[in-house]
Amino acid sequence: MNNYTNDNSARRYIANVSIFGTSIIHLRNPYIIAWWSAAFPGFGHLLLDKYHRGYLLIIWEVIVNINANVNLAMIHSFHGNIEMAKNILDTKWLLMYIPVYIFGIWDSYRSTIDLNNMYILADHENHRFNTFSMGAAGINYLDKRNPILVIIWSLFMPGLGHLYNHKTITAFFLIICCVIFFYFSHALEAVSLLFLGKVNEATKVLDPEWFLFLPSVFGFAIYDSYINAVENNKLYERDQRNFLRDNYQSSQFQVLKGQKVK
Repeated sequence: MNNYTNDNSARRYIANVSIFGTSIIHLRNPYIIAWWSAAFPGFGHLLLDKYHRGYLLIIWEVIVNINANVNLAMIHSFHGNIEMAKNILDTKWLLMYIPVYIFGIWDSYRSTIDLNNMYILADHENHRFNTFSMGAAGINYLDKRNPILVIIWSLFMPGLGHLYNHKTITAFFLIICCVIFFYFSHALEAVSLLFLGKVNEATKVLDPEWFLFLPSVFGFAIYDSYINAVENNKLYERDQRNFLRDNYQSSQFQVLKGQKVK
């Protein structure tokens, strides 16, 4: 068992391994994080491992979006029915939706810049972090994951890639969201009818208002699980490199600039 624990003996840590998942600070593009918050409020915060804000914003998005008829208005606008899209919007809910939507984009962008600065400082400090966690709720340890596998599992069902990465809370949340969206959109019924060649019936049974949530969830699950797998592997290699240097490399060993190591 690793003797290093995140006990605030360092000012900043690059990562923390707990029984519920591995949280990692790494460099991110603020515009990509903001884009995910624009695609679905809360997703940008989940990418930053800010789970409480992310879950609250996602629940807010679903409740207010459905009551304000935002998705329905988008569907009508896609068909060129702009006037119908305007008439169907419920302004009582829409006026609550807009400020929170903008806040999600702004806060995720701001948080990304802050965490990037934190990573640079933590990288220079290079303090050791825990790589093994065990408790009554389970076991988690730092290990390598296959990024291709997380994409495949996330394509089957959002959340399975996160389970492979041991992001258990996010995995559970995504699976519950998908169950709700599949149930109310009747997407699986429509797929079954499509396999039987009943295209018209599949179109009629599908509820587009709820179905419109699914592409964002699938896209996010694939992207987030893939990035987590890649960064998890980098973290594993970093820990192995530090361990070998601290325990096996001679203190007299030096590599001079311009010198080739044979």
